[in-house]
Amino acid sequence: MADEDNNAEVAADAGADNSSSLVADEFVEDPEKLAANYGIADTERTRVSALDVSNGDVDNGKTAEELLEEDIPWWTRFKQVFWTYLPLGFVAFGGPQAHVAILRDHLVVQRNWLDEEQFTELFAIGQGLPGPTSTQLVVSTALARAGPIGGLTAFFLWNLPGLVVLTVCGVLIATFVDPTNPPWYLVGLAPAAVSLVFKAFYGFGKKLDKLGYILCLISTLIAIMINGSQPKIDPLWSQYIYPSMLACGGIVSYVDSIRGTDKILFGRTFRVPGQPYGTYNSASKGWDAESDLTMRRIGIPIWVGALIWVVWAVVLAVTISIVGRMRRNGETPNVYLEIFEVMYRIGSLIFGGGQVVLPMLQTEVVPSWMTKDQFLQGLGLAQSMPGPLFNFSSYLGAVYRGVPGALVAYVGLFGPGVILIFGMVPFWARLRHVRWFKCALNGVNATAIGLVGAACVILWEGAVSTFADAMVFTLALCLCMVYGIGAPYVVLLGGIFGAILHKDALGL
Repeated sequence: MADEDNNAEVAADAGADNSSSLVADEFVEDPEKLAANYGIADTERTRVSALDVSNGDVDNGKTAEELLEEDIPWWTRFKQVFWTYLPLGFVAFGGPQAHVAILRDHLVVQRNWLDEEQFTELFAIGQGLPGPTSTQLVVSTALARAGPIGGLTAFFLWNLPGLVVLTVCGVLIATFVDPTNPPWYLVGLAPAAVSLVFKAFYGFGKKLDKLGYILCLISTLIAIMINGSQPKIDPLWSQYIYPSMLACGGIVSYVDSIRGTDKILFGRTFRVPGQPYGTYNSASKGWDAESDLTMRRIGIPIWVGALIWVVWAVVLAVTISIVGRMRRNGETPNVYLEIFEVMYRIGSLIFGGGQVVLPMLQTEVVPSWMTKDQFLQGLGLAQSMPGPLFNFSSYLGAVYRGVPGALVAYVGLFGPGVILIFGMVPFWARLRHVRWFKCALNGVNATAIGLVGAACVILWEGAVSTFADAMVFTLALCLCMVYGIGAPYVVLLGGIFGAILHKDALGL
């Protein structure tokens, strides 16, 4: 009889675990699907064998493995973070999708720092916040291992190679390259870089639902009207139009998600007519932020998370108001304050990663900071570097105001995403219980993807003006789309092909 009772208890526990897993998978992408999407075929994780935890021994709700992890000193965990993330900054080619695959392989498969559910939860946090998703994933995973200092250390290690190279290139191009007559070794970089933006748009767009396609198309058309060669909307209005589009996308998506459901308004229940046009997943259970080992290691209570969000909002409001007031009064703002305000404002508005930021950046910096050719040459260099495309900010700042400008632009563009990931983690376990929040993010993301589509059109207009440019673009697009050639090799081969077709060679 005792054996039967034990078996029943084991079965009940297994059923509870399976139920929890199923609920979680309704919100986050299935780990096997995530692995397939990002190029990881093996979804099995290497297990830590220092203690035998297979028998389910627990102590106050913790497995023996968790108790062992708690005993690791912070300094040891910090050194693990340092030596793990140090080489990743040199090999993280291929864009956000490849970055996620690299991080999963190192942190989940090889080191078992996180399980699949925790990793995909942190990935989802980055998708729901402004800023570069892969960088936010780097920060949050390191944060979960060694606290805030570990998260900041991983952030700098992840970005350091691209930051240094792009800053140097920006200074050199601004000093030694004639913007009206670029040298032969740079002419092929722009069309090759634009081909990678087309690839990114295709990758984002194919995951949209029917409503997502509509929102994406609308935002694409509006962005083209702002950034075209003869804009129909004053580009200065972009700082208001872009965030308004993102907000409207979220509202439309939420309203669509409640169609066909019963809602209470002013004490009366009524049924919203129609059926949802988009596809929505229900919110999931998630992990307990108060008892989970990872959340305790992060060590950021709710009130501190709220304070971090207040700091982000205050910095944004103060910089915008100061620069705006000076311009209205006919005064010239301090150049470094201007750089910071532009980058910080854009970094606070952009959902979806690097390519989404391009039309906003072009609107702000061309032609006031640099020529369109200089912008596109830097984009080609940024696409060929490891790490996030947001490192492009250091190039833009360097062309405009040298090394100090590069550092100010770098801090400005990355700052909001890094600040918000620190502030968001304590709230996430609660927010993801709320279905409306998840549904609204569908519309925000779809609208942001439309900005990538606009970037394809706008950047094509500036990068492809001759037969040679079109040939380089076509070759580069074929290499990355059909043959899966990595971004740095695509840009390199595009540069070589462009040099061969240059007017001093074949003359096309």
